[in-house]
Amino acid sequence: MARFLADQTFWDLFPDAQLGVVLLRNYQASGESPEEIKTILKESHSLAENHLTEDNFAENEVIQTYRKAFQQFKTKKGARSSIEALLKRVSNGNEIPSINPLVDIYNAASLRYALPVGAEDLDSFVGDLRLTITDGGDPFYLIGDENNSPTLANELCYKDDAGAVCRCLNWRDGERTMITANTKNAFLIIELLDPSKADQLVEALNFIEGHAKMQLGAETEKFVLTQENACIDL
Repeated sequence: MARFLADQTFWDLFPDAQLGVVLLRNYQASGESPEEIKTILKESHSLAENHLTEDNFAENEVIQTYRKAFQQFKTKKGARSSIEALLKRVSNGNEIPSINPLVDIYNAASLRYALPVGAEDLDSFVGDLRLTITDGGDPFYLIGDENNSPTLANELCYKDDAGAVCRCLNWRDGERTMITANTKNAFLIIELLDPSKADQLVEALNFIEGHAKMQLGAETEKFVLTQENACIDL
C-alpha cells in the first residue's frame, strides 16, 4: 500500500507544523460547479477580507508567515505560497473564478481559513508520496508546459517515485498528478506552519470533508500529521 510521508527534512525546518490531509474516494465532480458551490466560493471570497487587515498587503500576518517559511528552503525566483496568490486577487478586488467542483471547494476553504490547500489525483502517484527537501533534478512538468522544469537542490517539494508532484510546498502543481474531470479519488493537503492557528486547520478540514460528502458524494478520511505522527496510508 502506498503511503504519504513528511520526512525529517521537513520537520527540521518546521518542527511545530501540522499537515492536514483529506482523502476523497469515489467522488462525483465532473463538469461545471453547481450554483451551490459557486455561492460558497463567493461567500469565502468576502470572508477572506478578514485576513487582510493591513494597508500594506505584505504586512498581513498570513503573508508574513508563508513568506518567512519560503526563505527556509531553495525556491525559484518569485515562488509564493498558494494562499498568497489567492489573497492577492482578493486584495486587488478580483474574484476567484470557478474552476470545477472540487477545486472550488478547497479554494473556498483556503480563503475562509487563510491556509494553503492543494489537491492531487490519488491514483496518479507512483509509489509513496513524500514531502521532503530534494537533492534536485526531479523531473517536473508544469500544467500546460511540455518542457521539463526539474527541482532545485535543497528545494522543499512533494515527490513520488516518478518525480516532483508539487514544488515549493503548495506553489506549483505538475500536470501528471493534477485533478481532472476524470479524477475519482483525490489527495488534499493543508500546510499549517503557525501552530497558533491549529483551530483553523481543524475547521478547514471539516469544511472540505463536509462539502465533499454533501456536494460530491465522496467517501472521506481526514488526518492531522505532526512530527510525532508523520505518515499515513493512502
